[in-house]
Amino acid sequence: MSPEYAIDGIFSTKSDVFSFGVLVLEIMSGWRNRELLHHDHNLNLLGHQWKLWHQWRAIELIDKQMEDSFPMSEVIRCIQIGLLCVQQSPEQRPIMLSVLLMLDSEITSLRQPK
Repeated sequence: MSPEYAIDGIFSTKSDVFSFGVLVLEIMSGWRNRELLHHDHNLNLLGHQWKLWHQWRAIELIDKQMEDSFPMSEVIRCIQIGLLCVQQSPEQRPIMLSVLLMLDSEITSLRQPK
């Protein structure tokens, strides 16, 4: 559930983008957002993935069953797209058409999640 909907009851297409980002990160990690239990902190999957991303350690959360199935650059790209979708501010999130283009494109440079 997007923060703006959970806090203020405001729903928009950017809420759907947020939910899609959560789904992408859950698939990449093999964890559900609320089920992640970490011995160092009480963050959920999103918080933990943001922490790893900012420490340049995003690959640590990848589901072990996926590790050798896909090129690591594609996996990191999916994590980056997922994080772009779950940014706190709806204005910072891409529209769904942009998300689809990012997933389907060979363009290597994506903007950094904030």
